[in-house]
Amino acid sequence: MSNVLSWPQGHDRIVLESVDSTLNEAQRRHAAGVTRPTWILALDQTAARGRRGRPWAMPPGNFAANLILPTTDRPDRIALRSFTTALALFDACVLATGRPEGLSLKWPNDVLLNGGKLAGILLETLQSGGLVTATSIGIGVNLATAPQPDQVEARALRPVALSEAGGDVTPEDFLTLLANAFDRYETQFVTYGFAPIRTAWLDRAAHLGDTITARTGAEEFQGVFDTIDDHGQLILSTPQGQRAVAAADIFF
Repeated sequence: MSNVLSWPQGHDRIVLESVDSTLNEAQRRHAAGVTRPTWILALDQTAARGRRGRPWAMPPGNFAANLILPTTDRPDRIALRSFTTALALFDACVLATGRPEGLSLKWPNDVLLNGGKLAGILLETLQSGGLVTATSIGIGVNLATAPQPDQVEARALRPVALSEAGGDVTPEDFLTLLANAFDRYETQFVTYGFAPIRTAWLDRAAHLGDTITARTGAEEFQGVFDTIDDHGQLILSTPQGQRAVAAADIFF
């Protein structure tokens, strides 16, 4: 598959047999002076982590990568890369399987397959001299096999693998698909802003129009998933009125 698509111009590519965490490696590479978009792929991780420091299980053959994206954007604009990355993952999965059926996007940073969690995204800012100079985009995809249900947080969606949809792709080839798709969406985002990204994401959103549960650090509440706004916030209709949610765990 990597023979079909060439590597996107202006992006560097690093493939590691093993590393503690691609997120940690991104911090080290950034500190060493990375100046171009740089993809780091690890074939094995010994200390992977997800959101809020949660462990991320990585069976052999699965995908773990990080993109160091140099940027001096404001934090709120950096956060919108979770949507461009999710769209790129969606497209890469379609190319790897040959079909879009069963794929959807869960706010703010997961890709679903047949209702189960296929992939996750984690954004962190990287600083130099006290200023934000890049964002680190960590990406994990269950390409070959899914972790066991007891390896994920209680109430979390069941883990699924891309192989469930007929996908048979190596991590290296999937990286090429993903890097090309991300380059397209990043160009669109920089050129036209968030509006077309928002529209494309909503077209693929899971449970749009359904009642869902949002859990923040302070409370848990239900509402109808109406849309996302121009800042990427989740908009829920609740008995108390419409609410904008900037960050939360979402349950269906």
